[in-house]
Amino acid sequence: MIRCRLVGLVVAAVMATNYNAGAQSPQTKKLRQALAAAISDTSRVLLLADLSATYRYSRFDSVHYYARRGLQLAQKIGYQKGEGRCLSRIGILYSERGNLPQALRVDLQALNLNEAAHDLEGTARTLNQTGLLYSALEDYQPSLDYYFRSLRLYKQLPHSDPSQIISVLTNIGASYEGKRQLDSAAYFLRKAWLITRTSPAVHGSCWGNPAPYVLREMGLLEAALGHPTLALDYYRRSAQVAVPENDLRSASRSYQYIAELYKKTNQLDSCVFYARKALALSQSLPYVLSMVRSSKLLATSFESTGQGDSTLKYMRVMLMSQDSLYNPKRIKQLDAIGFAEQQRLRTLEDEQVAYAAKVRLVAGLATVGGLLLLITLLWRNNRQQQHANKHLRLLNEQVTQQADELLAQRDSIARTLQELKITQGQLVLREKMASLGELMAGVAYEIQNPVHSIRKYAAISVELCQEVKTELAHYSLPPEDKELVDEMLQNLGRNQEKIVHHSQRAESIVRGMLEYSHAGNQPRQATNLNQLAEEYLRLTYHDMRAKNHLFNVALLLYPDPAVGWVNVVRQDLGRALLGVFTTALSAVHQRLQQGDENYVPQLALTTKRVSDGVGIYVRANGVALSEATQQTIFQRFPAADRATEGMLGLALSHDLLTKGFNGNISVSSGADDFTEYHIWLPLPALA
Repeated sequence: MIRCRLVGLVVAAVMATNYNAGAQSPQTKKLRQALAAAISDTSRVLLLADLSATYRYSRFDSVHYYARRGLQLAQKIGYQKGEGRCLSRIGILYSERGNLPQALRVDLQALNLNEAAHDLEGTARTLNQTGLLYSALEDYQPSLDYYFRSLRLYKQLPHSDPSQIISVLTNIGASYEGKRQLDSAAYFLRKAWLITRTSPAVHGSCWGNPAPYVLREMGLLEAALGHPTLALDYYRRSAQVAVPENDLRSASRSYQYIAELYKKTNQLDSCVFYARKALALSQSLPYVLSMVRSSKLLATSFESTGQGDSTLKYMRVMLMSQDSLYNPKRIKQLDAIGFAEQQRLRTLEDEQVAYAAKVRLVAGLATVGGLLLLITLLWRNNRQQQHANKHLRLLNEQVTQQADELLAQRDSIARTLQELKITQGQLVLREKMASLGELMAGVAYEIQNPVHSIRKYAAISVELCQEVKTELAHYSLPPEDKELVDEMLQNLGRNQEKIVHHSQRAESIVRGMLEYSHAGNQPRQATNLNQLAEEYLRLTYHDMRAKNHLFNVALLLYPDPAVGWVNVVRQDLGRALLGVFTTALSAVHQRLQQGDENYVPQLALTTKRVSDGVGIYVRANGVALSEATQQTIFQRFPAADRATEGMLGLALSHDLLTKGFNGNISVSSGADDFTEYHIWLPLPALA
């Protein structure tokens, strides 16, 4: 034990000397020289990203400084590859400091840039980094998914960075350790250690030598297998190897694991000694995960010895660190962001599976068709050779008969073609009429607000004329001037009244155009109401994502199986739901633009079978509606100062639901920024 403490003191002294000297890794100087000699902006961006990585384990402010410089330069020159790599480095800072939701946001943004730039190496690195976020929360299944995706990309690269392959393999082994699958953990950790010992290129990577990390995880494996002596030896070797790399992070974790090992054997003095060293190194970074574990060790150790002041001191450190790492609000944000990302990945996987199935089906049909054609030709040739002489006359008769049949078929095809041309003309005419109806609806929507504004301001002008006439009565004007002013005001008032009259006429024309464009006797169809509502919700959501690819909302579905199948006009009900979904998602988008970091965008769709009909409830936590807006939101001509782009379709939704289905729609909005739309459809309208 004395020997272990002496080794720890020497390692800590050397680490402190290196940190005070500038906290550089062996690769920092070489990258600084390359940066000074770089002649192109793209090279500078990539070198700044690599230079930032050299400080990852020792000095977080330098990581931020060089990554931010590289990001600004990449954005200035429009270099997506460099922008993705620098943004990924910034995500490291949020992760190490415990802000896991923000780290996941930045990582996913970097991942989009990596993929857009076709940067396989940057994509693999970001995937590996994203898996570490879930490992920090001990959620190992999603972390393993990210690690294996990263490993597959690294294997595709012709010249992969061995230190990064080692990092991914070690992360996989550590995740299997957390899941208590020790055989799998041992396989990947030994594979990582073999590459570490045999590859000379690990010392030249900007990420540093991965040996401290691999040794530390192998020590954890030995401890889990019940070999504390071997585990302690691995921990000490990890701390020693971390010295030349100035890897404060690995040294801190190694001391923490040594302290945990002594805690299990009830050697509290040694536990406290190494836990304090681990806490001091993690606080200097700061590295939140190690701070939580080390302060917890110190608090429990001092509690068992009855030292209340020290227990309270380290308990406070532990609670502050835990609040930063395991804050419930941040965990909720992380879940929402991860949910949106899983939806995106599931959609991509479904598209890939569908495409592969389609390719296999086409290939199979082509093969079967070719075989059938070949068999048919062989059979036909054989048949003709065997019966050519015996059935020549019969064949001639058959040819004559077939010719007659072909002539009859030709005449039948000609008649069918003529009928198809007539049908095609009718379809074209119907399409033109449908397009005309859509054009009429679009024109009507475009001119309804200007017509309403003309009528509004004309009415105001009439009132203003009357007020001017009243005010002039208080002044003494010459009779000829007063007569002239009265005449002008009367003419102006009559003109405004004519404007009001003609705007009312234009409004009635617009109303007629809208009613005509929405008219039609479309047939009712047996429809799964839950499926229809979910389809239109996803269509609306993906339409908004096409306009803004960074727009993410957690879609929460609560369908009632009792709703079942109903007979409705699918297009009319779909258009009504489309207006409601568009308005709700627009409110969420407006709140997202306010930049609230703690905001978790959500939209819940609920269906419920009631005694006299069906209820559909759409609840979104976007920007709340004022009382005045709620009163006019379903009007065809809402007040111009209260209407928004997302609300223009609600008037049509209201008309379709109330007139077409004899139903009802209402809205309620709370002070805590939520809005809920209530749709009720009676059973007779759904029969």
